[in-house]
Amino acid sequence: MADRFRLTLAQTNPTVGDIAGNAALARSIWQQGRDAGADMVALPEMFITGYNAQDLVRKPAFHNAAMAAVTRLAEDCADGPALGIGGPWADDGKLYNAYFVLRGGKITSKVLKNHLPNETVFDEVRIFDAGPLGGPYTVADTRIGSPICEDAWYDDVSETLSETGAEFLLIPNGSPYDREKLSVRQNIMVARVIETGLPLIYLNMVGGQDDQVFDGGSFVLNPGGALALQLPLFEDMVAHIDLVRGPEGWRAEEGLKAKIPDMLEQDYHAMVLGLRDYLRKSGFANVLLGLSGGIDSAIVATIAADAIGADNVRCVMLPSDYTSESSLHDAKEVAENLGCAYDFVPITQGQVAITSTLAPLFADTAPDLTEENIQSRLRGLLLMALSNKFGEMLLTTGNKSEVAVGYATIYGDMAGGYNPIKDLYKTRVFEICRWRNSQHRDWMMARAGGVIPERVITKPPSAELRPDQKDSDSLPDYPVLDGILEMLVDKDASVADCLAAGFSEVDVKQVEHLLFISEYKRFQSAPGTRLSKKAFWLDRRYPIVNRWRDDGSPGPS
Repeated sequence: MADRFRLTLAQTNPTVGDIAGNAALARSIWQQGRDAGADMVALPEMFITGYNAQDLVRKPAFHNAAMAAVTRLAEDCADGPALGIGGPWADDGKLYNAYFVLRGGKITSKVLKNHLPNETVFDEVRIFDAGPLGGPYTVADTRIGSPICEDAWYDDVSETLSETGAEFLLIPNGSPYDREKLSVRQNIMVARVIETGLPLIYLNMVGGQDDQVFDGGSFVLNPGGALALQLPLFEDMVAHIDLVRGPEGWRAEEGLKAKIPDMLEQDYHAMVLGLRDYLRKSGFANVLLGLSGGIDSAIVATIAADAIGADNVRCVMLPSDYTSESSLHDAKEVAENLGCAYDFVPITQGQVAITSTLAPLFADTAPDLTEENIQSRLRGLLLMALSNKFGEMLLTTGNKSEVAVGYATIYGDMAGGYNPIKDLYKTRVFEICRWRNSQHRDWMMARAGGVIPERVITKPPSAELRPDQKDSDSLPDYPVLDGILEMLVDKDASVADCLAAGFSEVDVKQVEHLLFISEYKRFQSAPGTRLSKKAFWLDRRYPIVNRWRDDGSPGPS
C-alpha cells in the first residue's frame, strides 16, 4: 500500500453551458496534476455543465451532451492520474447530480448526490432525483469517500462512507457566497471530521453566475479538526496537497493558510467578481452608467473600474435644470479619479420636447411625480441608446434600500443589464465607500486611494428631480429605513417585532407598504450580486399581486 497520496485541487471557474470550454479547462488542470505527480485531480460539483444550471440541466439534449463530454474526458485523460469531476447523470428515467471518477480511459465510479438542497437559491429537489447512499471508491489503493456538497451537511452520508472503509473524505462543492458562509461551512465540516475521525478536503468552485458568486475558500481538515490548508476566497487557483499514511491513518501535510478578509472586503470582492464574470460570460467587454454625483453611482463606477479596468468604463452625466453644480463637479471628479471616460449629455432639451408633446393631454393637471419620472425615463432612454450603439452593458445603480421600497423609476433609472449593489443596503454603501477609499488589493484594476470624494459620501442623498429634493422627504432616514428593512426582509420579522425593537408605527407601516407594492418593480429589475441569504430574487419569492398586510397583531401565545 502506498503511504503518500498527492491530490490536485482545482478551485476554479466553469461557465454554465460551455460544456466544451469546461472540458478543455478540466483537461488543462488534469495535465497540471499529471505534471505534479498527482494520484488524483479533483474538480468541483457539476463542473462539466457549470453551476447553477437550473432547469437547463433537465433538457435531455443538454445533459446528454454533458455525459458524452465526461466520457470523452475519460478517454483523453487515460494515461495519468484519476480525474474527479461533477456533472449530470441520466439513467432509467431519472436525473442525478453526480460526481464521476475517471481512470484508465473509463468512468470507474459514479457518486450520486443523496441530499438535495431546497432552500435559498437552490431548487435541486425539482431538478434532480435523490441518489442512494453509496460507499467509497478506490484510487491508487486508497479508498475515498465523496459526499457531494449538501451531502456533507448531514451526518449519515459521511458516517456510511466511514463505516464502509473510506480513508479520507473529498467533498466537491458548488457553494455560493453569503456573509459568514465560510465559518458555517468550516464548523459543519469540523463536525464531520470529529464524527468520522477522517481527514476532510472541502473543494469549492469560484466565480460568478447570474446573481450568485462562488467564493472558493477551499480547505483541508485533519482528524480533530485542525486546519491543514486554506485557499483564498474568490481566487481561481490550483493547489497540490499531500496526504501521508501513518500509524493512526491518513493526515494531510500543512500547506497554504490564506488570510480571510473581513466582511466589507468579502462583499466588495464578491461584487467585483460577480460583475466581472457576468460581463465575461455574457460576452461584454465594456460598460456604461449614469454618473449622478451621488454615492450609489460613484461606488458602482468604482466596482466596474476594479472589475474590468477604467478604460472599459464610460460614465455619463445627464443633468437637468435641477442638477446642482456640486453634483456636476462631484460626478466629473469621480470619473477623473478613476480614469474613466466621461460624457456630458444634458437632458433639458429632450425634457422640454416630451412635456410639450404631452401638454395637450396633461392640460388642467398639476405637475407631480409624472414629470419627475419623465426625467428619469429620458435618462434611461439615452443611456440605452448609448448601450445599443456602442455595445456597452448599461449598469444600474440602485442599492437594496431603494430596490426594497421601490425608490426608483421603472423603465428609467432601473433600465440596464446588471446591478452590482442590488443586495447592499444604503448604510452599507457608505461603509463600502470608505473601505475602498482606504484599501487596495491586487485584484482591483482601478487606481488606489480616495477615488470617491468625501463630499460624495457625506452630502444628503437626493435624486434631484425637483428643487431642493432630498431622499428623506419621501423615506425615513436611511439608518431607520435599513433597520426596518433588515427586520422585515432579512429576518422575516413582523410589524409587532419592529415596534418592539423601538421603530415608530408610522415608519414601519410606511416601509411595509412600500415593500409589498414594489414587488412588480423588483420582478422587472436587473440581476445583481447576491451578498446575503435574503437577496431579492431566488432567496425571497413573493407574489406580485398581494393584498395581505401585517396589522401588527401579536401571534398566538
